[in-house]
Amino acid sequence: MAGPLLRSLWSTTIKSLSSSSSFSSSTAPLRPFLYPRAHAYSLPLCFSAVAGAAAAADTASSLDPNRLRNVAVIAHVDHGKTTLMDRLLRQCGAEIPHERALDSISLERERGITIASKVTSISWKENELNMVDTPGHADFGGEVERVVGMVEGAVLVVDAGEGPLAQTKFVLAKALKYGLRPILLLNKVDRPSVTEERCDEVESLVFDLFANLGATEEQLDFPVLYASAKEGWASSTFTKSPPIDARNMSDLLDAIIRRVPPPTASLDRPFQMLVSMMEKDFYLGRILTGRVSSGVIRVGDRVHGLRRTDSGVEKIEEGKVLKLMKKKGTSIVLIDSAGAGDIISMAGLTSPSIGHTVANMEVMTALPTVELDPPTISMTFSVNDSPLAGRDGTHLTGGKIGDRLLAEAETNLAINVLPGLSDSFEVQGRGELQLGILIENMRREGFELSVSPPKVIKMYKTENGVKLEPLEEVTIEINDEHVGLVMEALSHRRAEVNDMGPVAGSEGRTRLSMTCPSRGLVGYRSVFSSDTRGTGFMHRAFLTYGKYRGPLGNVRKGVLVSVGHGTITSYALLSLEPRGTLFVTPGMESYDGMIVGEHSRDTDLDVNPVRTKELTNVRAASKDETLKLTPPRLMTLEEGIGYVASDELIEVTPKVIRLRKKYLDANKRKMMRNKPKD
Repeated sequence: MAGPLLRSLWSTTIKSLSSSSSFSSSTAPLRPFLYPRAHAYSLPLCFSAVAGAAAAADTASSLDPNRLRNVAVIAHVDHGKTTLMDRLLRQCGAEIPHERALDSISLERERGITIASKVTSISWKENELNMVDTPGHADFGGEVERVVGMVEGAVLVVDAGEGPLAQTKFVLAKALKYGLRPILLLNKVDRPSVTEERCDEVESLVFDLFANLGATEEQLDFPVLYASAKEGWASSTFTKSPPIDARNMSDLLDAIIRRVPPPTASLDRPFQMLVSMMEKDFYLGRILTGRVSSGVIRVGDRVHGLRRTDSGVEKIEEGKVLKLMKKKGTSIVLIDSAGAGDIISMAGLTSPSIGHTVANMEVMTALPTVELDPPTISMTFSVNDSPLAGRDGTHLTGGKIGDRLLAEAETNLAINVLPGLSDSFEVQGRGELQLGILIENMRREGFELSVSPPKVIKMYKTENGVKLEPLEEVTIEINDEHVGLVMEALSHRRAEVNDMGPVAGSEGRTRLSMTCPSRGLVGYRSVFSSDTRGTGFMHRAFLTYGKYRGPLGNVRKGVLVSVGHGTITSYALLSLEPRGTLFVTPGMESYDGMIVGEHSRDTDLDVNPVRTKELTNVRAASKDETLKLTPPRLMTLEEGIGYVASDELIEVTPKVIRLRKKYLDANKRKMMRNKPKD
């Protein structure tokens, strides 16, 4: 009603102005007397009142929570979440600079995975959709837990060929726990192996998964859509090639508007926001992102940060809102105000972090924080004390390493940092991949450090006199010729097969479902990739605590340990090749205690890789022929994390990854040799 009324007032004012101007033209000398000075300001006052009312009406409509939809896109890894987000952005007019536009971190683009959750907004039919893209890998499950409380709905993406897998169960359980009613999207239906019968079968599997996770009747009544995110279309009915005019995401966007409820929030209550994400900017400082729980926030408002403690609510900091931002499409725009139910970013406070509450000055109640699952593995980060330390990196001291780890723990609640002895820190996380990403980021930032092999946290517990250990559910999809090799390797790691059968729609592929102790899976991923020649898929998720299955079998052979310091020579490596597999090339630097290869037997062997050919006064033409060496096995960071034993370390520098013994001196290693391994 405000819009037509204001337009009528404006037109009336214009008409009166035009008539007054025509009258005054004929009586110009009388103008000062006919129009006193006070009347000269009546038009600007009327105009400002009308314009102010119009601006207020536009602001009120933009802050209306009923036009908002907050949705998370959740799925198993590689089921097409980020590609789907690209197509939704294009559908709503956003400019996409490249494929997987929301994967803004360099490691995400290099590895083709999503590491951190991203929030963006799109407009569709006078509604604003705040979309959250989440990681699909189990190691980054904390990102899903952290943002699922910000939304009122979820799009569950499932590969129509693979069906629901381990991480599908995890993300769906979190969504159901918060009372969300997911929309099921069967992706990749354009594949030749996907039929309507296969889609019906996957839909039944998803329904069973909902029921097993305790879904309510409302949650079980989920809509099903069929899509090909790669080709950019979604349909409410099964099809493999929709008409040209229907090759878009309109059906999915309409389903989100129809099925996801708007946020239930009040604009009249005082402002409160729970911080769910945090990033740092060189100019703005901390940028806090979260969902506005109630009230309205404007630039310049006085706010303060609150956190819950054992003794009650504690005030962290007072400050003023300097900037309000919102990501629209792939760009960040500045806004003047935001209302309840919206997801925004703000700058101006320097102390609050994830899990804290930002509120108006009169509010002294902190919002409940999100409960995260505890970490599962830990690694020890310490100062690099090898003889080659300090050659490549710029951040070498324990203080700098500790500051960097604490800063990471502040922005990623799934990581815990505990101080240790002599400039060492125990870093706890969800998996080897998550901690490997952290180490890689630190390496690229110029850090040098030594890293211990991962170990399982809270490995054992006792109930009713029975020793229990954590078991994980493992799903493996491999070629038929690799089944024997994989099953033999996992048998040494105390795995038990629950189910085995062919993969639907894929000839020559086998799917294995098994349970395995968490300690048995540490370091196995790189071995699995090597055994399957990169063609296998392995997914794992925590299942339960089960009876202790005994010590692990022989999962690794011994290593070749250097006892010489200097430059590695091809002459020495030629004589070491029959001893095992080499990890080094001629010209690399070596030192006492450095691991230069894998022994062909189960015991460690001390070798001298820097030995040179003795000079004599007799030379023949055949003596100096070029030596031909077998190409070495150069360790990557992930392979090194999975390879090292409990008495070994990984030396990480910006340029080189080296493996070494924990004790560099050969005599001390002999003293510690009888100590049992973990």
